Amino acid sequence: MHRRYPKIGQTVILATILAIYAAASTAQAQEEWPAKPVKTVVAFTAGGTTDIIAREISNELGKMWDQSVVVENKPGAAGNIGTGAVVSAKPDGYTILMNSIGPIAVNPYIYSKSTFNTMTDLRAVALVADVPNVLVVAPSLNIKSVQELTKQIEAKPETFNCASTGVGTAAHLSCAMMAKTRDLRVTHIPYKGADALNDVMSGRVQFMFATLPSVIGSIKGGKLIPLAVSTDKRSPALKDVPTMQEAGYKDFAMGSWFGYFAPAKTPDNVIEKLNKDINAVLQNPTIKTKLSNEGAEPVGGSAESFTQFVKAENAKWKAFTTEMNISAK
Repeated sequence: MHRRYPKIGQTVILATILAIYAAASTAQAQEEWPAKPVKTVVAFTAGGTTDIIAREISNELGKMWDQSVVVENKPGAAGNIGTGAVVSAKPDGYTILMNSIGPIAVNPYIYSKSTFNTMTDLRAVALVADVPNVLVVAPSLNIKSVQELTKQIEAKPETFNCASTGVGTAAHLSCAMMAKTRDLRVTHIPYKGADALNDVMSGRVQFMFATLPSVIGSIKGGKLIPLAVSTDKRSPALKDVPTMQEAGYKDFAMGSWFGYFAPAKTPDNVIEKLNKDINAVLQNPTIKTKLSNEGAEPVGGSAESFTQFVKAENAKWKAFTTEMNISAK
């Protein structure tokens, strides 16, 4: 004799079976991540430091995952366009972001019309690299040191221009810090990309703080003269180039950092795998050597430590941009 279940009991059993199946399917999908190509968005133009680092790491991640990891450049609005694209992407780990200090820790305080909050709309995944900014001039200016540049600026105030890759970028902040430290009157000229370096190399703009990986080739080729690095320690890639502090700019310390982010609701297991695998890439001797030779110092660490770092950077640059009255129209 077959036992018959009440209709409500059958409904509960069916719902339970479906819930178990759905949970199992979700767990299997999570375990298999990534099961398809992953897109890394870079919020700046190709050839810049963010792009260089992203391509080095993406290539290695692709080998580890047996999946293509495509780098997509989405420049504009000092990194806000690419950052916003990842904020609004599906939080499944298949769209991630390689970004830097400007869009993450500076833009929120100088772009009043921003439609997203980098502290709440993104998850920090892994800190990848620290990079010095290097103060460069064209050989045609015949300036050999920071001291010479400073004397010329003081002698002719408001006639020297400092280029950057955009308002709020590390290049801009370094220029502002230099002017503040010695009360110099210089004009900031923001560009949208590589045109900044082109104008510095031609002498149309007198100087610039550029991220080291983006100019190390031009320095070695004699197209740019490095006067100082912005960090408080010399760069192994430019051992003979002094720091700004050594050149007389007390307490001057300004570098760039680069790291991975994902949409806010990306699952924990995906964040954990991304962090683990990115750290593994950074420990690869070949990658460490490549990044170091390009002027980038590999960092790594946990997602939580990077989260706390990002919070501290936001507080630091909020105070600085307020004090310096830096804003973007």
